[in-house]
Amino acid sequence: MKAMILAAGRGERLRPLTDTLPKPLVPVLGKPLIVYHIEKLAAIGIVDIVINHAWLGHKLVETLGDGKALGVNIRYSHEENALETGGGIKQALPLLCDGATDDPFLVINGDVYLDALPPIPSMAAQTLAHLWLVPNPAQHPQGDFALSGTVVLSQGEPSYTFSGVGLYRPSFFKGAPEGAFALGPLLRSQMGKGVVSGALFTGLWCDVGTLARLQALEAHLRLGASPQGAESVEH
Repeated sequence: MKAMILAAGRGERLRPLTDTLPKPLVPVLGKPLIVYHIEKLAAIGIVDIVINHAWLGHKLVETLGDGKALGVNIRYSHEENALETGGGIKQALPLLCDGATDDPFLVINGDVYLDALPPIPSMAAQTLAHLWLVPNPAQHPQGDFALSGTVVLSQGEPSYTFSGVGLYRPSFFKGAPEGAFALGPLLRSQMGKGVVSGALFTGLWCDVGTLARLQALEAHLRLGASPQGAESVEH
């Protein structure tokens, strides 16, 4: 299996750190956030990784290189202008699949922190995407999607927040527009067809989207806390 780390965002709410660094290179306890992802992927045997980039993307290439120092193989998908989540994944499809099969690949938002990657399930043939959801953090109390057993629905109760970690088959993007587009509307349209499965993530998860949440995460990790069940780190 291959994986993609989404790393093209500008990171406005992490300024001034992101004035000179792409968001995934922002350090957490001295280590770039994206390196935590790469190490965890390597630990479960996923070594072929695609990283998209736009804002200050050359610094990602300079820092990570071909990935061999981290035990992985990294390829890059350059975006002249950020293509949003959906557009970024679609542009990178030639690097993620050979076109002959519809095998799923893993995608991780570059601006989240997880204490461990969730177990990778075997996706049913008719399932086009599998999402991991988390309990709603304070900054996103309304959630994104509902979870009914193993089926993800666009609305309903209980509602959870999308963790930014998901499995996708290349065919999920069949018919998607060219250029920049958000992933959310495409996910919702596919949910209406019953082809999106999901699970609740039961580890430590943090959306490192602001300076306050970055500081809270570092404080939490310094304490060496071992969370019980699903948890998000808040300021």
